[in-house]
Formats: sequence, C-alpha cells, structure tokens
Amino acid sequence: MSDESARILKRTRLAVGAILAVLLLGGAAVLVMRSFQAHALESATAVHARQFVTTIRPQTGGDSMSVTLPGTLQGFIEATVYARSSGYLVRWTKDIGASVAKGELLAEITAPEIDQQLYQAQAARAQAASSAALAKSTAERWQNLREKDAVTQQDLDERLSTYNQAQANLNAAEANVERLRNLQGFNKVVAPFDGVVTRRDVDVGDLIDAGNGGAGKALFSVAQVDPLRLYVYVPQAYAREVKVGDAVAVTMAERPGEQYRGTIARTARAIDTATRTMQVEIRVPNPTGALIAGSYVQVELPIKTNASALVIPTNVLLFRPEGPRVAVVDDGGRVHLKLVKLGTDFGNSVAVLNGVGVDDRIVLNPADSLADGDVVTLADSRSAASGEGEPR
Repeated sequence: MSDESARILKRTRLAVGAILAVLLLGGAAVLVMRSFQAHALESATAVHARQFVTTIRPQTGGDSMSVTLPGTLQGFIEATVYARSSGYLVRWTKDIGASVAKGELLAEITAPEIDQQLYQAQAARAQAASSAALAKSTAERWQNLREKDAVTQQDLDERLSTYNQAQANLNAAEANVERLRNLQGFNKVVAPFDGVVTRRDVDVGDLIDAGNGGAGKALFSVAQVDPLRLYVYVPQAYAREVKVGDAVAVTMAERPGEQYRGTIARTARAIDTATRTMQVEIRVPNPTGALIAGSYVQVELPIKTNASALVIPTNVLLFRPEGPRVAVVDDGGRVHLKLVKLGTDFGNSVAVLNGVGVDDRIVLNPADSLADGDVVTLADSRSAASGEGEPR
C-alpha cells in the first residue's frame, strides 16, 4: 500500500470516528434533556393534580342581621288633578318641579256655557221669588177672610198649597243657582295639598273635558315629597320579624356611601298567597329633597336571629340527596363533608343551627366532585407549592 493510500485511509477513519463521537454526544444530550423534561413534567403534574381551595370560618350571628329588598320611592300623597268643569284653558300658573301650597291656583278655565246657565238660573230664581211672594200675600189675605168666615176652608187650603209649592220652586231655583256657582268655582284649578307638581299635561287653548273618564284628560300630577314612602314585599320567612316602628336603611346604587333612614309605618299583617310575601310600608323623611319620588332603592330590614347560630355564605353549601352539607378541611388538609341544619336565609348568607363550629375551616365555592376524604391544598400555600415543582 502506498503512502498516499495510507494517508487517505487514516483520514477516513478519523472522519468516521469524529462523526460517531458527535452522534454519541448528541444522543447523550437528547437523553439528558428527556430526563430533565420528564422530571419537570412529573413535578408539574403532581402540582396540578392538587386541589387548591379557599376556606373561611363561620361568623357569629349576633342579635340581628339585615335583609336587603328592592323598592320604589313614592310621594307620601300623590294625586292626578282633573277638571270639574268643561271649557278652554286660559292660563296655567305652575309648571313641573314647582312647589305649591294647598289651595294655590294651578290653572284657569273659561266656561261660557256655565256662565250662561248661571245667568238663566238667577233669572229663574227671581221669577220663582216673585211667584212665591204673590202666593204668600194671597194666602195671607185668604187667611184673614177665613177668620171672618167669608171663604171656605177648602179655598184657603188651595191658596196655602199654592204658596207652599211656590216656596218649594224658589228653594229649587236657589239650589240650582248655588250648584252653578260652585261649578263655576271649578274654573279655577287649585292644588289639593302642599307638594310639588310632577306633571303638566295641558297648555293654553286646550279644550278641557270635565271628569276623569271617557274624554276627560288629566291636567296636573301633584306629589307630597316630604316624607316619602315606599313599599317592599317581605318573604314569608321574615314576615314575623318585621315590626312597626323598626328603623331601616335606604340606599341607592348611583349614590354609593350615602344612606337614608326610614321607619316601618305599617304592615299588611297578611301573606299574599300568590307571592308568599307580606306588603310593608316604609316612611322616609326627605326634608332636603335629596330623594326623588320614583327612584329605585334598596332597603335593609333588620331581622332578629338566634344569637347562638353561626352564619356562613350561601356559596359554601353542597346540596346532596341526604341534605345540605359543607366541606370542612382539617389540619392535615383532608376534607370532611358535614351535614348541617340551616336556619334563617339572609340572601347572600344563611344561619347554621348545628353541624359546624366557629373554628372550622369551610371551603368556599366547593366543586361538585369534591368527596369526603379528598386531600386539598389551601390557596395561601399555592405559591410555595408551585415553586417546588418548577424546573430550574
């Protein structure tokens, strides 16, 4: 073999050896990376397999809790004002938002027909008065003649009857005049009580029809806004705990942080069989006018509770066929499903009469799959637990 062939063979062997070394190193690196990845996957799987939960402790109920119910503010007195006489609106003196006193003029109507009827009735009264005066004098003369026995008793009775009839006609005519005068007085539309004009539905020149039915049209709406009142409908479960004179808190969503005080004025003292609720009227003072009639509000009613009962949020309950349960976590992180007896429902919370203690840690928002004996991790330990499994 020549020197040139030996050198080529030697170079070939070196190249093959280098390639094999590179392949071996690459394979070793792949195996090492796979090992690290498998370890990281195993650690991550172990971390994600844990059930992380948030827990709370029951709170003591105290003497009372509050139940929040919706309601709508109304004027203490509200009235829709209609016309009592028909005619044309000459003028109006109060617009929406105006404060009015009882008897203050709101609008004026012209009614020529009533004026003419009054003139006619006055003339008829004068005619009846004249007839009554003649009948009276005639009856007096016949009375004197009867005393002299110049006329019969029947003739006298006829004259007295004529006088009585004329006097009755005069009384009827006077009553008709008074009626038309009163009706003419309704040409001036006045406020029925102290309050605020909340609506004006007419303008100058409108034809006004009397009454509140058929073609009758409302002229104004007036409301007394101090105090205000509102009605709430208390569920049957709380109806016995609502007492007249109890103070309540009234709030509005658009005014966070502001609270207004009210007092329960009266209750229906009966449960509506359709809704299973009791109507309650609340009186709310409004001396500054900060509250507006018609506003949607929330009312917090004080409800007496059993002082020994504990209160828990409703989002800790698990409803199972055997009854409501809560998931309690012991010191070892193991779950125990405890059967509880529920008391008064306050909406977002509920009283628990037995089944849990004040030191129990109860799982918030438990999963339906949570079972007795499961091991869980508290949420406040999650960061430390997840750090242990991260690859470095």
